[in-house]
Amino acid sequence: MGGEYKQYQILANPQKMRYYNVSIDELMKAAEATNQNSAGGFINEYGNQYNIRGIARTSNFDELGNSVVKMYKNVPIRISDIAEVKAAAAPKIGLGTINAKQSVLLTVKKQPGVNTLKLTEKLDASIEELTKSLPEGVNVNTHIFRQSDFINSSIGNVQKALLEGSVFVIVILFLFLMNYRTTMISLLAIPISLLVTVITLKFLGITINTMTLGGMAIAIGDLVDDAIIDVENVYKRLRQNHLLPKEERKNPLQVVYDASCEIRSSIINATFIIIAAFLPLFFLTGMEGRMLQPLGIAFIVALFASLIVAITLTPVLCSFMLTSDKMLDKKSKESWLVSRLNKGYEASLQKALNHKKLILSGAGILFVASIITLTNLGRNFLPDFNEGSLTITAITKPGIALEESNKVKVLAEEALLTIPEVRLTARRTGRSELDEHSFGVNTSEIEVPFTLTDRSKSEFLQEVREKLNQIQGVNFAIGQPLSHRIDHILSGTKANIAIKMFGDDLNLMFQTANQIKTSISTIEGVVDVNVEQQVEIPQIRITPRRDMLAKYGISITQFSEFIHVAFGGAKVSDVFEGIRAFDLIVKYNEENRGSIEAIRNALIDTWDGKKIPFSYVADIQSLSGPNTINRENVQRKLVVSANVADRDLSGIVADIQKSVDENIKLPEGYRIEYGGQFESEAKASRVLMITSIFSLLIIFLLLFQEFRSSQLAGIIMLNLPLALIGGVFTIFFTSGMLSIPAIIGFITLFGIATRNGILLISNYQSLKEKGLQLKEIILNGSVNRLSPILMTALTAALALIPMALASDQPGNEIQSPMAVVILGGLLTSTLLNIYVIPIVYLVLNKKKQEDE
Repeated sequence: MGGEYKQYQILANPQKMRYYNVSIDELMKAAEATNQNSAGGFINEYGNQYNIRGIARTSNFDELGNSVVKMYKNVPIRISDIAEVKAAAAPKIGLGTINAKQSVLLTVKKQPGVNTLKLTEKLDASIEELTKSLPEGVNVNTHIFRQSDFINSSIGNVQKALLEGSVFVIVILFLFLMNYRTTMISLLAIPISLLVTVITLKFLGITINTMTLGGMAIAIGDLVDDAIIDVENVYKRLRQNHLLPKEERKNPLQVVYDASCEIRSSIINATFIIIAAFLPLFFLTGMEGRMLQPLGIAFIVALFASLIVAITLTPVLCSFMLTSDKMLDKKSKESWLVSRLNKGYEASLQKALNHKKLILSGAGILFVASIITLTNLGRNFLPDFNEGSLTITAITKPGIALEESNKVKVLAEEALLTIPEVRLTARRTGRSELDEHSFGVNTSEIEVPFTLTDRSKSEFLQEVREKLNQIQGVNFAIGQPLSHRIDHILSGTKANIAIKMFGDDLNLMFQTANQIKTSISTIEGVVDVNVEQQVEIPQIRITPRRDMLAKYGISITQFSEFIHVAFGGAKVSDVFEGIRAFDLIVKYNEENRGSIEAIRNALIDTWDGKKIPFSYVADIQSLSGPNTINRENVQRKLVVSANVADRDLSGIVADIQKSVDENIKLPEGYRIEYGGQFESEAKASRVLMITSIFSLLIIFLLLFQEFRSSQLAGIIMLNLPLALIGGVFTIFFTSGMLSIPAIIGFITLFGIATRNGILLISNYQSLKEKGLQLKEIILNGSVNRLSPILMTALTAALALIPMALASDQPGNEIQSPMAVVILGGLLTSTLLNIYVIPIVYLVLNKKKQEDE
């Protein structure tokens, strides 16, 4: 877009055409024929075949002008006798600027399924080659907006979070095990699981992107959990076996086998429970489903791969690396940290068992408080993206000329360039010649790449709005390249909220829409309020006088064709300059089409070859008419759009609905619908809520299958409300917004949190079978499982810290709310789990014993 589109033009003079008795049809046919090659077959002579070619195609103005139209009074009438032949620019319907200076903007769109990064590399190579042949003074800037920049930045940030999370995992493992061999065995699950994930994704045709990397990053702490449990139990049993007298010791391989089998059922069921918890994600439809399902696939594949590693490779490595007598002599005792934790936990658990009501009531109060907090959280569809670029839509009054529209938009660009964070501006006004969008010259899109330095994004956006609001006569809507397209997909407008009004009278709809704009503009958090510019614009309306057309023998087809050719111009051929083709256009010259009076006096051909003023057969009036008419389900529609800043979407929508209901009285037969991201958020939330119920049922059935007791399955599922507490309060003290990724974080959390309960209850049941007393079962079983519970919980939680803290970094926007929820939920569920589950198990089994 921008620059000038070259045409070869034949500008006819109707007065000369009347003098030489040339009709517009004759001129059209002559112009079309004057630039055509022809083939005459071939002849054979002198032993050769000669092709016969007629070369009439030319780009020479004199040759085009010398083409004969007809003979008149034995004199050849040429095109140049009745028209001017020249090269000129086509009427402009759009222009482009960079930094408020006119430029040519080229937009490249890729085909679906094409790798963006590879395509960008090829484009860079092609443009670099092209710049070598450009004229002096022509500069090319390829960094206005590149989707690859956002992708590279996003992937880099997620990879960084992945690596940093892995460091946390290593530190936790080493602190608890204090043995590099056990640490290495556990850590091997990470690269092998990730490698299997990448291979599986390749097989499924899914690329490595921010979503799939995010799934792996969220899973990074969970990938070692199965291996940790297996290694920790094997290592513990090997040490116990080594402390026995030599004659009582078992074969180390048998110890490894028995220790792995001891917890195998638990880790398999725990993994399948986490996978079951993730299933609701795959029921999401629309854009949110397309975005989040690759994350879910990557997470599940990685987790399943880690399970396979834990039940196959891990025991084998343990048999090779942990059975050495020399090593077991040195590491016969638990690490200092584990020993201290076990002693402290045993003492605190005994106190907790003596204050059961206090612990349970405290957990209950926290749960009720979390439910109350959850109902008061703000709700958003997706978190704000940090794309490093703004897309600002600027709309002036329809009907404005391109030159006037450009003057106003230049002011906007100049204002933006005074902001320190803004690197450059690039503007598209109107549309290009072959653009699929039907934007008028009153509409502009300004791309504004920016780099944040000393202040937050919200402060930067506030200054952007302050600068733009000083420009009169322009409506601005501020979005980002991806997010405003998401809005467009969801509601048909490039804004977060769309208030759609349906009715019949365009003027009445526009008047009511402006009342709505006034009513909602004062609501806190509502910005960029705009009324869709469906207004009447100046028109020259030409209506046929059918009785006069009949008198002069002019058909409606000829009448319409005359308007098209004489005033708009018709393409009759292509003119080639080397390999470049340019349109050859026939139309009346400016003197006979450039004003309403010229149009009235333009000459049209009658049936007998005469010419009469166009006003004889047409009513030509300067009137006004709608610039555009939008419909939805056949009904006329007008949209009031708005964006959201520093507040939750659902809360603002509720305030808007209340304000409209209280202050706006709709005419009879008119109605309002609300659209935008909140609709998708509500729909996705309903889907997740319904499918989560089925997911919880699957989890319960898996637990029941493991323990053959609905009571024990119910005890383990107490982890779900315990996990909810931390997740809710973490959101409350961070963003305060409950989004679709955060809801998925809760669902994932419920699956992960049940692992701790399974470890405790399975150990209790194992000790119960050995005939221990109830309190001894609980104390020994809890202390015995403290180390794997803390290790799995801490590795899963702390591995998410880098992602949770980097919520403002590109690529982390979707995963960060999930990480925050899982991190907070795991910490509280683990802390409460090691006290609440033993207490509940004690209470229920005591009651059972009393009943018996």
